[in-house]
Amino acid sequence: MKLLSNEVDKDGSGTMKLVPEEPEDMWHTYNLLCKGDFLRATTIRKVQRESATGSTESERVRLSLTIEVTDIEFDSMASKLRVNGRNVVETDHVKVGAFHTIELELNRAFSIGKKEWDAVHLERIREATDPTVSADLAAIVMQEGLAHICLVNRSMTIVRSRIETNIPRKGQNSIFNRDKAMAKFFDSVLRAVLQYIDLTVVKVCLIASPGFVKDAFFRFMVDEASRKNHRSIIENKFKFIHAHSSSGHKQALEEVLSSPAMQTRLQDTRAVAESGALQAFFDTLTSDPDRAVYGPGHVFYADSMCAIQTLLLTDQLFRDVDVGKRKKHVTLVEHVRASGGIVHILSSLHTTGEQLASMTGIAALLRFPLPDLDEFDFEDEGFDPAENTGE
Repeated sequence: MKLLSNEVDKDGSGTMKLVPEEPEDMWHTYNLLCKGDFLRATTIRKVQRESATGSTESERVRLSLTIEVTDIEFDSMASKLRVNGRNVVETDHVKVGAFHTIELELNRAFSIGKKEWDAVHLERIREATDPTVSADLAAIVMQEGLAHICLVNRSMTIVRSRIETNIPRKGQNSIFNRDKAMAKFFDSVLRAVLQYIDLTVVKVCLIASPGFVKDAFFRFMVDEASRKNHRSIIENKFKFIHAHSSSGHKQALEEVLSSPAMQTRLQDTRAVAESGALQAFFDTLTSDPDRAVYGPGHVFYADSMCAIQTLLLTDQLFRDVDVGKRKKHVTLVEHVRASGGIVHILSSLHTTGEQLASMTGIAALLRFPLPDLDEFDFEDEGFDPAENTGE
């Protein structure tokens, strides 16, 4: 997703202009749009024209419309998004108040206006427009004299840097020059890793190459990190895993990632992490039920006690028509993160989101047990921590 303009005021109201570039961007847009928002986009509308003789004929014209959103339809199989609403800006062809359906298209700009862009909306924008935020897998695919530094998210692989160095061929007279050239090459790759890979964000960094190039580079990287005190590498070297690839080209990375063996090893990527968090909740609910809660009442109460270590919510909660409910969940997310907790917002199109939705759509793992919660009488729509913590 490309962000063309951001005209959001300090009070949170305003408009953002975006261009969807990947099918996944339609999913992000679906989660950004809410009923009551304003959408401006180019669309096709059939209009009636009256000729000089009094006869009428219809034709399809392309025009820009601004509608107030009343309904949103997302086709996950085709990644198509249709938005229904009332026109709010009169044009030559469409009166104010007339209903229209806009179908958003890839690579065609649109603008979303909101009375309030909350923290979850802004996080979604950041995730959609900055691939480094959503990419939890980094990869260094290399061969002698060639390396690609890549970031991999759920929909694409982004090449952040290409390093190419001439390496002398093996031979009696070129051993010294060859070793010197390889050291220079490894140093260039290491500098690119430090510049383009945030090891505090990515969960796995894959090093792939033919032969033993990957092993030699890893030794070089660890030695240099110790010598120059590169803390990010020293503290995260456990995240690096090695794999064989056919070459140092980007295409070779796709081969590595698609292998069943590598899929098994990549157990800490984002989707698997979310699945693991939900499974941890179910396991704790069975083995230590006082440290696992679900349902809005219990979860909001646990938050008021600063007891939440891991919060699980479905993205459906943030598409609620009731602005008050949505704000309550946004505040919950902000409060849990501020107290050092982890938040997972699960997709309703993923099996993990479906499972959580069947249990009210909200659950939490606790830092410490809260026994006898069932004896409390909570409101169905959620316990308000502000009313019980003096905030």
